[in-house]
Amino acid sequence: MKRAVIIAGKGFEDSEFTYPYYRLQEENIKVEIAVAGDKTVKGKMGQEAVPTIKCSDLKADNFDIVVIPGGHEGPDRVRQVKEVLEFIKEMDNQKKLIATICHGSWVTISAGIMRGKKATCYKGMKDDLINSGCKYLDEDVVIDGNFISSPHFRNNHQWMKALIEQI
Repeated sequence: MKRAVIIAGKGFEDSEFTYPYYRLQEENIKVEIAVAGDKTVKGKMGQEAVPTIKCSDLKADNFDIVVIPGGHEGPDRVRQVKEVLEFIKEMDNQKKLIATICHGSWVTISAGIMRGKKATCYKGMKDDLINSGCKYLDEDVVIDGNFISSPHFRNNHQWMKALIEQI
């Protein structure tokens, strides 16, 4: 059975957490949840993310997929967690699937893995992607090897379809 982890922080975009959580389970993928601070956090609209694994226990050998939802506040909190950044680097080194949406790419930028990649993101942070050495594309979904990105929750369906196709 494939395993995925969704990593969120307080103030995440609710639909960008909830939609992948259920969509991946529909594909018979075991989904874990890790959160910045390791305690239950709420999204912008009140959705709770209850952790099933601590950030300190994230090991790339145990996962096939990592999903990083957006929202402005959530990814900003997640990218400050050293263990998450190390996990993201190792997932990328092992060419395992990394899916970000909206501001989620802030985490991968802070992990230092975006140089030379193609990606999209929320339009307000495109300069951050460009400054990290990434080629920004203004598209609904961008697939570049093991990296899948989308700019907005209105693209949830395209983002998850692209991720499922890569699995």
